[in-house]
Amino acid sequence: MNIMQITQTIQILPPTLNSRSRKQPIQQTLPGMELEPTTPLKIANRQIAEVLAGIADLLASQNGNPYRIQAYRNAARGVLDLAEPVTDILARGEALPVPGLGERLRARIDELVHSGTMTFQNGPCVQLLPVGVRALMAVEHVGPVTAIRLYEELGVDSPEKLWWAAQQQRIRHLPGFGERSEARLKAAAQHLRSKKDQSLDGVA
Repeated sequence: MNIMQITQTIQILPPTLNSRSRKQPIQQTLPGMELEPTTPLKIANRQIAEVLAGIADLLASQNGNPYRIQAYRNAARGVLDLAEPVTDILARGEALPVPGLGERLRARIDELVHSGTMTFQNGPCVQLLPVGVRALMAVEHVGPVTAIRLYEELGVDSPEKLWWAAQQQRIRHLPGFGERSEARLKAAAQHLRSKKDQSLDGVA
């Protein structure tokens, strides 16, 4: 399945761009002749933490991978707990002393510090996913990647079929899954099915 990935870039603007007085005239310059900043932008730890926490919130709103969401939140807390600026630590060529910080997030933070931007992929574009995949994403613990795998590898396209796949112990045999994750998906699918049944009973 070819699914469009959404890539976003977050940029921290220099304070001079945010605090420019409206009364000061802006000098027109030709393209390529803009003034270069005399001092590099130094990003504070709180700014880095805010970016990381913001990405975690964005991923959570899109029902993203919970482990990835938690990794961004842990990184944000770890950066806030540092006793010195991240910029100083990286300038010495040292690794950030943040527990559990993976190589990808280290690279993202390094990118943010040195360029003022952070680029990340926040998963498939939900609007382009098949109806069956979107139906699976209504189940708790099922994000876009998990839903696509269940849809493609097991032919599961509804919470009911997800429950039956778990009942038949088919999910545990997929790479990256196991008995515990299968049981969790089964319980979540059953919970959603029960809610639907209750709503139908109320209508009747």
